[in-house]
Amino acid sequence: MTAFPAAALPDSNDPYVYMEEIEGPRAMAFAVAENARSLPQLQNDPRYAGLYDQALAIATAKDRITAVGFAGDGTLRNFWQDAEHVRGILRSTTLESYRTGKPQWRTILDIDALAKAEGKNWVWKEADCLAPDDRFCLLSLSDGGKDAVEVREFDIQTGQFVKGGFALPEGKHRFTWVDADTLAVATEWTKGEVTTSGYPYVIKLLKRGQALADAVEVFRGKADDGGYGVSPFALRDADGKLQALIAHRPLDTFNAEHHLIGPAGATRLPIPLRSSIQGLIDGQMILTLEEDWTARDGKSGDLLAMDLAGLKTDAATVKPVLVLRPTASQAVEQVATTRNRLIVALYDNVKGGVVSFQHGPRGWTSTKLDLPQDVSVGVASASDRDDRLILQISGFLTPSTQVLADAASGATETLRTLPARFDASKEVVEQHWAVSKDGTKVPYFLVRPKDLKFDGAAPTLLYAYGGFQVSLTPAYAATVGKLWLERGGVYAIANIRGGGEFGPRWHEAGLKLNRQRVYDDFFAVSQDLIARKITSPNKLGIMGGSNGGLLMGVALTQRPELYKAVVIQVPLFDMIGYTHIGAGASWVGEYGDPAIPAERAVIDTYSPYQNLAKGQPYPRVFLETSTKDDRVHPAHARKAAARLKELGYDYLYYENIDGGHAAAANLNETAKRQALEYTYLIQQLMD
Repeated sequence: MTAFPAAALPDSNDPYVYMEEIEGPRAMAFAVAENARSLPQLQNDPRYAGLYDQALAIATAKDRITAVGFAGDGTLRNFWQDAEHVRGILRSTTLESYRTGKPQWRTILDIDALAKAEGKNWVWKEADCLAPDDRFCLLSLSDGGKDAVEVREFDIQTGQFVKGGFALPEGKHRFTWVDADTLAVATEWTKGEVTTSGYPYVIKLLKRGQALADAVEVFRGKADDGGYGVSPFALRDADGKLQALIAHRPLDTFNAEHHLIGPAGATRLPIPLRSSIQGLIDGQMILTLEEDWTARDGKSGDLLAMDLAGLKTDAATVKPVLVLRPTASQAVEQVATTRNRLIVALYDNVKGGVVSFQHGPRGWTSTKLDLPQDVSVGVASASDRDDRLILQISGFLTPSTQVLADAASGATETLRTLPARFDASKEVVEQHWAVSKDGTKVPYFLVRPKDLKFDGAAPTLLYAYGGFQVSLTPAYAATVGKLWLERGGVYAIANIRGGGEFGPRWHEAGLKLNRQRVYDDFFAVSQDLIARKITSPNKLGIMGGSNGGLLMGVALTQRPELYKAVVIQVPLFDMIGYTHIGAGASWVGEYGDPAIPAERAVIDTYSPYQNLAKGQPYPRVFLETSTKDDRVHPAHARKAAARLKELGYDYLYYENIDGGHAAAANLNETAKRQALEYTYLIQQLMD
């Protein structure tokens, strides 16, 4: 059992502390009983079956856009799920075949067949392949959707696991290829050798055929490190040759050291603790700043380049070169590299674009790609063989489009356009701004009927997240459109502080002692929807998951009079005890430490679990979690439900026995969760 600091031990006065035993008999009995009580209230609704069928049809549709990516062997690879492949298949095709619209796919690995053969509930996580040809891959497979994975080496060419190849037993591993016969691995090498939040802090080099016990240590953090544990990563040139092996050592959620691992040991790179290494292009290490770098005239949000050869020989003398400084309305959302180009997804007022940078004798020059306006643009894949990109372009009412782009010439070619999943002809998208308690203007998107009567009677669903510098950008609302908009509902997405919509500053404004700003922003958007007579408290519902689930809990306890429906997905809820529950200690950089009096005082004001009280106008809430969630522990939702029950409130609760942090282990489970949610929302807001 992991030893926790005394200040972070479970509260002996908490009557529901037994919920923290993830599969303890009492906790599981509670979950089973709550499912048996709640699910019939939703699944017996005559509308549930239709909602489930619609959600499943969208989730498993074979005419979905295939999320292909460039592989080093010149093919396009894809992980695909549908009604026949619920767990999914890894497959490949050629670009020429893909362009035809009816590609000839080669199945590489069938996860459904593997799960059946091995009697396991395998959930696909990822494949980490060895450049430059990407033939040999380390496959991460999760039992039921947990973050902990089993890792096996797989040969793409033969379609077989490598006999005697690299293999790691189930754990929260961090790894990268060094060369064909060497891995850099961070894992729980010795039982209990993990941080207080359950992540590894020791990196070793593991040779092919070598026992785990014989791996050689090359870097060690500390047991009280925060974040998601130490991890190795490789910087490679466009030909796949390793140029640097780096240890990322998080001190807390956002502050981290970066160490260059060499033959003589590890040397810390002289870059700010709040900075992120994004890649390597033309010998230049690319990084983004999440804080000001005063000594180097760097500003939070900057995109910088540093000469890697210089960093290896005399790091202290290397000066960063400014590649891009976003304006106050801009944010760098994504960074990628092709063979010769640095690619930046740059957003302005939460609307996307792509800029291509080239490094030359005169420094950095840039070109903006000619793409649609007022949409989201994401880089799905970037080729190391040339300068091609695969972009995903999407708007709330505009079906997603997959575009092949040349980052050098700017040429674009549409590969796929998603068929419409709902009738959007009667809808319109608007961007509005609410004014928060401290005067800050907060944007939000609104999707509503063109002929909406502004009488406060529209059933409205408001979604938000507000944390960890995660941005909510326009995305095609397929399921929302079919299950909600077509029924006359209104949908809103709040871009509140805590997110990254305006770069690191937007995130920093809601950290720790300033956390209430995030919640005030959300209430301001809620009140703006009411003030515009779009909706009213009796017709306003809200939804959020994980950190967004915490937001929902705060909204429930601080402003229950504003809402008639609250969907609380895989939430944080007990913020006084969160550092000892699951991976909670890794998020101290976001929320603060309840063991520190000044930070505890702020957390006390908003922690939903402790602030639930009798005699409040709470609506009937819907709590969701997953037994297999080893990131945000199901104890948070369980304890919330138990406390609501104790206080005599009506509520609904669903705990998926599988599913991990996504609360769904496969497409059927995803459709079930969505149908449950929208049945609840229709009952609360439309009946």
